[in-house]
Amino acid sequence: MIRRLLILVVLTVLPACADVGLEPGEGFVDVTGGRVWYRIVGSGTATPVILLHGGPGAPSYYLKPLEALADERPVVFYDQLGAGHSENPADTSLWNLSRFVEELGQVREALGLEEVHILGHSWGTMLAVEYMLERPEGVQSLILASPALSVSRWSDDAEQLLAALPDSVQVIIREHEAAGTMDSSEYQGAVMEYYARYMSRSDPWTPDTDSTFAQLNEEIYGQMWGPSEFTATGSLATFERAEALSEIDLPILFTTGRYDEAVPETVEYYASLAPDARLVILENSAHLTMQDEPERYVEVVRNFLREVESRR
Repeated sequence: MIRRLLILVVLTVLPACADVGLEPGEGFVDVTGGRVWYRIVGSGTATPVILLHGGPGAPSYYLKPLEALADERPVVFYDQLGAGHSENPADTSLWNLSRFVEELGQVREALGLEEVHILGHSWGTMLAVEYMLERPEGVQSLILASPALSVSRWSDDAEQLLAALPDSVQVIIREHEAAGTMDSSEYQGAVMEYYARYMSRSDPWTPDTDSTFAQLNEEIYGQMWGPSEFTATGSLATFERAEALSEIDLPILFTTGRYDEAVPETVEYYASLAPDARLVILENSAHLTMQDEPERYVEVVRNFLREVESRR
C-alpha cells in the first residue's frame, strides 16, 4: 500500500518538475519587420514567465530585478522591435498595436514557450490584454503591472496628478503644449517634475532606469503614445480595453504603486472587472514598482506564480 502511494506521488510530481526545455542565453528572433533580441535567465522547472516592457519604444533594462525569479523558472526578457538591443527599422508603418501583438506570438513560437505566464508593465499591459483577446493557448496567468487599459481614465487621472504640481510647472506644461513646443528644454524639465513624483521615487534614479530613458525610441513613443506620459496624442489615444477584462478567464495579478500614475483607485476598478483577480499596492513606489521596491515586488510576483501553479 505504501509503495503504491509513493508511486502515485512520483507520477504526480514528475510532470510538474519536467524540464521546460529552455536554456539560459541570448539571441535574436525573426519577427515581422526585423529581428528582436531576447535573453533567458534561469533554467528552473517551473513554468517560464515572459516580460513585456513599457514604452512603447523603451528597452527592458528596468525590468532587471525580475531576474530574481530565475531560481525557480526561466525568465524571458525581450526588447520589442525598435527598442534596446533589437533592430530599429525605418518603416514607421510597423509601429502599431496589431504588429506588436503578432510579434509576441512570434517570440513565443520561436522560443517554444508552449506554457507561459505573461507579465506586462504599463504599455506592456495594453499589449498583454490585446494579445489575450486573440485567445492564445498555453497562457497560465497574467500579471498586469501599473496598467493602462483605458486611456480616457489614464488622462483623467493625469489631470489630477498634474494639478498637484507647483503652479509654475503647470503653466510651463500648458503653454508649451498649446504652442506645440514640447521638444523645448523648459517643457522637458517640467515633465521631469512629474516623473520624479509619479514615475520613480528612487532618488537618484537607478542606473537601469536612467539607461531605459536614455535609450527610449522617441519616434515610436511619439507615434503611438505622445510627447509625455500625461499627454496621449498617438494611435493609442483611443485604447479602451477595461471592459474586455471580463473575457479573460485566467488568474490575473494587478500591481501598482501608491504614488503611481496608474493610480490605485483606477487599478482597483480594473481588478473588479476580471473574473479571477487580485490587487497588490506597493506603498513606497511610483510607476516603476520593480525599481522602487525590487525585493517586495519580486516577492509579490513570486507568491502569485506559486499560487497559480499550486491550483493546477
